[in-house]
Amino acid sequence: MSRNDDYESEKAFEGQRDGEEVIAVFHRHIIAMRKGFLGLLIPLALTSIPPLIWQSNLELFLLPIGGLLIGLLIFAYHFIIWRYTVFVLTDQRLRQITQNGFFGTDVVELKLSKIHNISYNIPGFSGEIFGFGTIVIQTYVGDLVINLVERPEKIYNLLQDAVEAVEQERGANEEVDIETEA
Repeated sequence: MSRNDDYESEKAFEGQRDGEEVIAVFHRHIIAMRKGFLGLLIPLALTSIPPLIWQSNLELFLLPIGGLLIGLLIFAYHFIIWRYTVFVLTDQRLRQITQNGFFGTDVVELKLSKIHNISYNIPGFSGEIFGFGTIVIQTYVGDLVINLVERPEKIYNLLQDAVEAVEQERGANEEVDIETEA
């Protein structure tokens, strides 16, 4: 194994820059998987009805197995989307890696220095009970909306601290530049 391979294995995610520290990696809340759970239960439930009605026909007892297999396929599709949609917060940027189906991936990257405002919303009783919400990151170009994020107040605080650290570092660098010009 070469020295470059050793260095690459130390990186937390693909595309991480030299000297870039990962602050947090977070996913969407498990409630984002509700369509997957319904996709598992509905085919199983629907295919279980005919054997209950026509109990004398033994071949119908194979239907729930087919319903389970279809449900597992639907569940796997939604699970892969949920599991591989990741948000990576570093000391320089926020990277959103979104899984689209089994094979597609979208990556959105936002420099922390470009963030204008951050807010979060917890949608009523269910959001309070299950601990999920929406984070809105405003830039001068547009908004990045992260729906169904787990523990939005914690992620909000991490984002605020990271943006503030970048602003303080930029302010300190500007002061040094002014002093060297004078």
